[in-house]
Amino acid sequence: MAQLTVISREQYAAKRWKRYSSYSFAGQDTVAPLVAREVARACMHLPIGFVKTNDGFQLVAVQGLQAGKNLMVGPDGRWVGGYVPATYRTYPFALAKTTDDRRVLCFREESGLINDVEGERFFEDDGSPTKTLKDVLSFLEQVTKNAQQTAKLCEMLADVGLIQPWSVKLRTANRERELEGLFRVDEAALNALPVEKLDALRKAGALPVAYCQLLSMQHLHRLGNLAKQQAASESLASTESGELDLEFLRDDGNIRFS
Repeated sequence: MAQLTVISREQYAAKRWKRYSSYSFAGQDTVAPLVAREVARACMHLPIGFVKTNDGFQLVAVQGLQAGKNLMVGPDGRWVGGYVPATYRTYPFALAKTTDDRRVLCFREESGLINDVEGERFFEDDGSPTKTLKDVLSFLEQVTKNAQQTAKLCEMLADVGLIQPWSVKLRTANRERELEGLFRVDEAALNALPVEKLDALRKAGALPVAYCQLLSMQHLHRLGNLAKQQAASESLASTESGELDLEFLRDDGNIRFS
């Protein structure tokens, strides 16, 4: 787990930070959490689903087809997914809970983006937070608040039986496997909901989440194309090193979705 350091005047008054120029930090994220406020934009670019947590279901962007591989991050660290989930846009900052249940702004020092001479300051000469730092904190607080609201919407969808396992089969010429742990909206169940339950979802703001999830499923094929492209690129590179195992994508190199 990444080490988070609480940003304090004592420790950060003389420090500076640089904005990230690569999304390599997200390169191993197969899924990324989403909040309801961003789902309308995210569904235009990324496949969206649900994953099970200890507390219920979480709304996520689906970014890969195997553990530890984010296909939306190119080999050069560029984001190729069109829409960037909010969870990445404040890196290397994060909110963390203290033992007394307060939220504090933290920095990921292992990012390598902190130093003494280059970039933006954390604090002004008078010790007050810079405007940029205030903006980062405000954005993270909004995302955190909306994440709590999104969890409630997911709970409502689950309570009326609208979340079901999402069967995604990946095929090559002689091998087939299934992605596990993904869930989706049951469209048939949604269409069959009694009017009173449908109206309750509408009033709560849960219907846009359901409809956007269904709409986003068209982008699942893009993951297959990206996997094929990146596998071809890595296969070419491995000709010299001989270190890459692409058994899953061997044969014709095509990934097909049922």
